[in-house]
Amino acid sequence: MQAVRGARAGIMMMLMTFGLSCQAAGSESTTVRVDGGLIRGEQADGMNVFRGIPYAAPPTGANRWQPPQPVPGWAGVRDATRFGPNCLQKPVSGDEAPLRGGYAEDCLYLNVWQPRDERSTHPVMVWIHGGGYVNGGSASPVYDGSAFARDGVVLVSLNYRLGRFGFFAHPALSADGDAPGGNYALMDQLAALEWVQRNIAQFGGDPANVTIVGESAGGDAVLNLAASPAAEGLFQRAAVMSGGGRELFGPRPRLTEATDEMPGATRVGERFARAHGIQGDDREAAARLRQLSGDEVVGDLNMLTLNGTARRTYVGGPIVDGDIVRATPEERYGAGEQLQVPMLIGTTDADLGFFPAESKAALFERFGDLAEQARQYYDPTGDTDLETLISEIGRDWTMTEPARFIANRTTAGGQPTWRYRFAHVAEPKREQWPGAPHATELPYLFETLPARFDARALSDSDRATAAAMHDYFVNFARDGNPNGPGLPEWPRHDAEREALMIFARQGAQARPEPWRDRLDMLQALRQRDE
Repeated sequence: MQAVRGARAGIMMMLMTFGLSCQAAGSESTTVRVDGGLIRGEQADGMNVFRGIPYAAPPTGANRWQPPQPVPGWAGVRDATRFGPNCLQKPVSGDEAPLRGGYAEDCLYLNVWQPRDERSTHPVMVWIHGGGYVNGGSASPVYDGSAFARDGVVLVSLNYRLGRFGFFAHPALSADGDAPGGNYALMDQLAALEWVQRNIAQFGGDPANVTIVGESAGGDAVLNLAASPAAEGLFQRAAVMSGGGRELFGPRPRLTEATDEMPGATRVGERFARAHGIQGDDREAAARLRQLSGDEVVGDLNMLTLNGTARRTYVGGPIVDGDIVRATPEERYGAGEQLQVPMLIGTTDADLGFFPAESKAALFERFGDLAEQARQYYDPTGDTDLETLISEIGRDWTMTEPARFIANRTTAGGQPTWRYRFAHVAEPKREQWPGAPHATELPYLFETLPARFDARALSDSDRATAAAMHDYFVNFARDGNPNGPGLPEWPRHDAEREALMIFARQGAQARPEPWRDRLDMLQALRQRDE
């Protein structure tokens, strides 16, 4: 099977290289009725593709900082062959999933890749993009869903409000009748999942067989959705890719309650309003907030400023509102209060991390009585440079140990859970990257390697890794188990044995956790500081 899959992957990559992921010359159209009216997509390469489908009303004007509203109807047939605009943001260069298209506050659109075969229903995968909740969108060529459709999965990708459009609380908005919480980005995701329940059967999808998958901020969103009663029944399984799972910068903001480390979310919103000359908490203040230009709301907020000056006037992500987000993922999963669905959880071996220090001495001082253990694991010869230490410890503190924590908690609750680590470095980057950086597994998942790397420099190993990773996720979407014919056995996570699947140049191999001792030490450090 792998030989066939590898050949198919190679053909698909050539097609993408020549731009056939866009509307192909001579492709036929197809029409479907959804919320709002008829839409026209395109038929090409054995699938139907629909882009730019509105799943909610434009969140502009009076709808800014409101829960997503129903889609207004339209007359005739709406074109659905082009992506909708990405949500308003300040772009950053060097994104692992570079965007195409423009940006607008009117951005609540989704896309569907539909298989064309004789089966009446297909599993559904809903993709939630990353970008720190301040950047990103569904229009990246990396997220092209063609490979999933060819393998019998209906792939849905979506935009959601970003930055202060997505997470913002202010007393004037509550006085204006706003739903509590300010978690508009998560409300958007819930609205998209509800749209899937109502409409996906029109695309051959099974609304009772939905898998949500997200990476980075999208992974954090999946963790929050899978811990929220508001999402119950909207999906049957979940996959978290580099989504964290622990609190990194102290407590997550509560709606009104302040802590020593974090003011209440409404207090942060008031700071932003005052910076724009808006005082008070009445309807006039709410109206003035909604009259701010999109550029004024975005300001300098993006991935580069997220943890700097912008934090004074931006809450940083989901707000504990007692409704959609009843507590942090760490608290919800720690208490066993998450939804009982199969989970697939993983990270990369050179993942994103935060563990700042000005010197090696200061770094190890943070470990207290565990400092000697930390030195043994991360600096055994004493000659590791500070930048490398910050990167490796930060990776494990931010991503690796939290992923294991979530896997241990879901397993303890009886949920089938599988862990992975992506350690494959693409052939064109082998001399530059010592490991697989954050988000570099995405073109492997989607089998869109030419969208990110020079197709002429890709190796058979790159294509084989993409085929294997993609197939595992297809199997997981189909029946909640990543295993299938022609693939190495992927054992379920067990807190005692700690086996995980490692995707590396040598292929996909299940192994005991090689970093177990250092992760145990980091877990002990967290428990000591609680």
